[in-house]
Amino acid sequence: MATLNSLRIPVLFLFTLLLGTDAYFMHTQNECRFSSNDLHDLEYIQRYVFNKLEAIRYNSTLNKYIGYTALGVKNAERLNTDGSAEQRHANLDSYCRPNAKLVLTNILDKKNIPEPTIKIRSASHSSHKHTSMLVCSAYDFYPRGIKLTWLRDGKEVTHDVTSTEELADGNWFYQIHSHLEYTPKSGETISCRVEHASLPEGKEVKWDPNMSEVKRNKVIIGASGLVLGLIITIAGVVYYKKKSTGRILVPSS
Repeated sequence: MATLNSLRIPVLFLFTLLLGTDAYFMHTQNECRFSSNDLHDLEYIQRYVFNKLEAIRYNSTLNKYIGYTALGVKNAERLNTDGSAEQRHANLDSYCRPNAKLVLTNILDKKNIPEPTIKIRSASHSSHKHTSMLVCSAYDFYPRGIKLTWLRDGKEVTHDVTSTEELADGNWFYQIHSHLEYTPKSGETISCRVEHASLPEGKEVKWDPNMSEVKRNKVIIGASGLVLGLIITIAGVVYYKKKSTGRILVPSS
């Protein structure tokens, strides 16, 4: 199970009141807060904000409304005495608890964390003619917290290695890239080891120098050209046969 620091599930309800040329903006914000896996500290918060100023708040732990402005204090006193606080407290179990369980099960539970996509490719090195560069990339991982390690013949490489930070994709997922500068040696094995919450035992991907990305593209292009040439040849033969069968020979005088 993932370690939680603090998590909030906010839902905003926004509306604008327009009176003549003046505009008033008010929104309510519902929050479900918890930092434990068993939800023993689950808390429901509802805020009422008017023109960017919080006027009143309900807190399920205190089970009452709290006012932060003069009007908010008056309304809090009324809501605490007319039974509204007890009605609002029901949202702790009816709204927050089921949604918090969904978050724990589908997002934070390690069993449901997708494994990152790992790729190794060669990259051009403009500064040194006798050295090469490999790039190990991990895509589509969540949560943050990942380690990429280069291995040469099973031993960790600690020099000539640079890595990017964990880059957010904007859809909850991240990517990271590690670069290895090295001088190729015959018969050696180079691999990239990835450690992440979705990989309890880690995952090691070996670099295949005999099938680099450039060579792989050349093979694909060559195969595509061969297939295209074969199709054109077959089409030409079929066309020739059709023309031959429809041709009438006229004897010469």
